[in-house]
Amino acid sequence: MRKVLLATCLTSVAALAAGGAWASEELVKMSANPKDWVMPAGDYANTRYSKLNQITAQNVGKLQVAWTFSTGVLRGHEGGPLIVGNMMYVHTPFPNKVYAIDLAQDNKIVWRYEPKQDPNVIPVMCCDTVNRGVAYGDGKILQHQADDQRVAIDAKNGHHVWTAVNGDPSKGQTGTSAPLVVKDKVLVGTSGGEFGVQCSMTAYDIKSGKQVWKAYSEGPDDQILFDANTTSLGKPVGKDSSLKTWQGDQWKTGGGCTWGWISYDPQLDMVYYGSGNPSTWNPKQRPGDNKWSMTIFARAADTGVAKWVYQMTPHDEWDYDGVNEMILSDQAINGQPRKLLTHFDRNGLAYTLDRTNGELLVAEKYDPKVNWTTGVDMDKNSATYGRPKVVDQYSTDKQGEDVNTKGICPAALGTKDEQPAAYSPDTQLFYVPTNHVCMDYEPFKVSYTAGQPYVGATLSMYPPSGESHMGNFIAWDGKTGKIAWSNKEPFSVWSGALATAGGVVFYGTLEGYLKAVDAKTGKELYKFKTPSGIIGNVTTYENGGKQYVAVLSGVGGWAGIGLAAGLTDPTAGLGAVGGYAALSNYTALGGTLTVFSLPQQ
Repeated sequence: MRKVLLATCLTSVAALAAGGAWASEELVKMSANPKDWVMPAGDYANTRYSKLNQITAQNVGKLQVAWTFSTGVLRGHEGGPLIVGNMMYVHTPFPNKVYAIDLAQDNKIVWRYEPKQDPNVIPVMCCDTVNRGVAYGDGKILQHQADDQRVAIDAKNGHHVWTAVNGDPSKGQTGTSAPLVVKDKVLVGTSGGEFGVQCSMTAYDIKSGKQVWKAYSEGPDDQILFDANTTSLGKPVGKDSSLKTWQGDQWKTGGGCTWGWISYDPQLDMVYYGSGNPSTWNPKQRPGDNKWSMTIFARAADTGVAKWVYQMTPHDEWDYDGVNEMILSDQAINGQPRKLLTHFDRNGLAYTLDRTNGELLVAEKYDPKVNWTTGVDMDKNSATYGRPKVVDQYSTDKQGEDVNTKGICPAALGTKDEQPAAYSPDTQLFYVPTNHVCMDYEPFKVSYTAGQPYVGATLSMYPPSGESHMGNFIAWDGKTGKIAWSNKEPFSVWSGALATAGGVVFYGTLEGYLKAVDAKTGKELYKFKTPSGIIGNVTTYENGGKQYVAVLSGVGGWAGIGLAAGLTDPTAGLGAVGGYAALSNYTALGGTLTVFSLPQQ
């Protein structure tokens, strides 16, 4: 059945391309070819699954380093390379260099793109100078630069094609996200929630760079692109659904940023993504649900109009951004085939919804230590249906300003941050890199000034009481909402996962290990220490008839901000510096692509 569903999906994609609905038929064909990796998550469904199977659970222990490449840049290396035919495209953190490497010509650098950006953008980047990757389409490499400019580069020669200015870094608007090419458009979000930015998702014409539509996360209906048919949990949201949940004009500095991953269902012609925390972090200053921050959006690809929305953490009190990836799968629940969307939220709850209409099917904790809520009200007849049940002891709003609420689990960086999970149709399990971290959280009053931090909270982070490890790598059953197996890690697992048809799952660790585990049991099968901590996403491809596994190492991101930026104050980095102080005993800064393969037979 799984093969039939996959074949049906691919056939539908091919039919759309043949019918002329897509501007880049090349991308559609390549996305069905496991030898390439032409999208940031490998496919539109964000599964991070590869059908390549040369590397198996039986032989993965023989992996060797095939080649390496230094990016020439330090700080945190998130995301991963694209592979388009014989060409590999590698990106870096600020200043956002891009390299084109010819895999058929002894890994020769064909071209390098080095944009000139104002270094003043660095202080307004929240949690390191990371970038989550480039996209490919219409013969172009698409990049979201730190200065919130979208750039198109000729994939063959590295020449600049067009630039689209989306935001103003002097007001706190920056770019860290990976674009997604959908039909004739390039979709990309924005960062700046810690600077009071009114955040949005924007679609640009892939040929010209002209804006096609822009959808904000909060504000009037004409700005958030809601209409009379937009629903939440099966009911119309109604007119001014966002404005009614903010005090006065607070929505204008409301955050709700969109720096996470984007997915797309070509059959439904809908794009899916999440919005982040409301601004400020002090909940006392923004009464109400603060819609539509912390929300899953399902929008029409051509117009951006929202079909349905679901707010996971109304009136956020803990910085539980909702930007993590939406993984699309077709599975049976209670014997009925469903088109599903699975999302592992920062708030520690994993959600499974019907992606056609936003029906909530499963909402369960994917770390047993989550304590700010007892769970989600799943009674469809209840007035609080779909809302989390908040525990007063861990409510920073109820405790009040200038009160240090202690022992909240998870910490602000969530049970999972941006590091993407993977899904295997073979096991029907999700493989999730997680944080196992709690916090103390003290909100305080803060005033808004454009371009200045608009946080209003002091944090400290640490492992759950009685435990010392700060991460788990888990297998999750999205149909039942249960953990299938779990592996402990000393630090948070900040790397994106990769699942393969060889029965192997890969991920990286903050100390710098690439690890391979058995997809069914979680048994560790292989590990190798790379030059720096891994916060990049593991990728696989085939070239010259051989399967390779590639990963960027370069410690940084929120968890590694102390090392990346040279910070020592335990409360710096929004509490991460103290929480991850021991990381410096195991790794150092770097910027390296390491590529693995099996030895020659």
